[in-house]
Amino acid sequence: MADEAMNKGHTITFSIKDKKEIETRQILITVYNALLEKGYKPIEQIVGYILSEDPTYITNHKNARALICKIDRDELMSSLVKYYLGLKG
Repeated sequence: MADEAMNKGHTITFSIKDKKEIETRQILITVYNALLEKGYKPIEQIVGYILSEDPTYITNHKNARALICKIDRDELMSSLVKYYLGLKG
């Protein structure tokens, strides 16, 4: 789609916020899958990490612990509440 838009002379822009949201989503998916592969309950482990900021809730498998530490917890919680309430921005 992006290539198609560029071929038609359209400009595609991505804001820093969009890029950060995409990166955060990808990190969470990677962490979720790593936890699942190791036999953990991913949602419970991720919530435990978010609430406590204790990285030991997250496995080192597939570098998941280092990845999740890249996410700002306050921004993540803010995004989750906004998403749940159906708010943008």
